[in-house]
Amino acid sequence: HVQLVESGGGSVQAGGSLRLSCATSGPVYSHYCMAWFRQVPGQEREAVASTDGRGSPTYLESVKGRFTMIKYNANFSVSLEMNDLKFEDTARYYCALRTAYCASTSPPKYFAVWGQGTQVTVS
Repeated sequence: HVQLVESGGGSVQAGGSLRLSCATSGPVYSHYCMAWFRQVPGQEREAVASTDGRGSPTYLESVKGRFTMIKYNANFSVSLEMNDLKFEDTARYYCALRTAYCASTSPPKYFAVWGQGTQVTVS
């Protein structure tokens, strides 16, 4: 079965940068939609970026121009480069996979496989 493992979280001052990575294992196809979500305690999980490799990734409005998601088809991994981080970016970030192309929206229920998450704290 497919497993996802995130890495790269940490603490950074506002204006700083972090890079998250998500490695996959198991049977993964290049057209599968992969996404980054984030969640703050007491709030719903929200999609930050998603892509299935067709065209440009889709981003949450508040991170456009600051975050960049890249999908590496060679090893079915994804990264999330986060620049100019803001306090409100503080959350636990999760990598997720949907066993289909990306849809026009990315509700968490569309994604069957999740990583364990990695904490990003901006102060």
